[in-house]
Amino acid sequence: MDSVMAVVGLGSNLGDSLGLANMAVESIAMLPEVRLIACSRWYRTHPVGPPQPDYLNGCLLLETTLSAPGLLTALQAIETQAQRQRLIHWGPRTLDLDLILYADLIINSPTLTVPHPHFHERGFVLIPLVEIYPQGRDPLTGKTIAALAQEITPEGISLWPVADAPETRPGVALDSLLPEPPR
Repeated sequence: MDSVMAVVGLGSNLGDSLGLANMAVESIAMLPEVRLIACSRWYRTHPVGPPQPDYLNGCLLLETTLSAPGLLTALQAIETQAQRQRLIHWGPRTLDLDLILYADLIINSPTLTVPHPHFHERGFVLIPLVEIYPQGRDPLTGKTIAALAQEITPEGISLWPVADAPETRPGVALDSLLPEPPR
């Protein structure tokens, strides 16, 4: 199989979120048939769903020869390693790894939907994703990630306040997307 580009969204709001996120990035980078191309900065985001703590969110850009179901299986194994439990829909979690995009494919199966539903309207995905893959396209609309990011309101999203966050790869200027820091 030829290699394809894939996007993984990462989230955590239980336990040592930064430690779990860094473990996930290292684990994904070590997967056979996967090459980590870029990692966004980490963001603090307000949750979607029931009341719960804020999330640490980010995105990864990968090149892989794994099939989409094969990559999903590998991501779910990493979630299990982080003691992910699926108790409440959109509830808190130690680690959430979502396959957001896989090449330009549209997949609708009982176990996998790509592009990930609602990614195009979620700031916690688009803000980190535009950093590392602004030229990527939503296969459903044909819009670039950069164009989609301009359509959302980045309320409740700020940079994760840590010195040891991953280095951001070149993307687009985020000044126009991020809210002003509180004064």
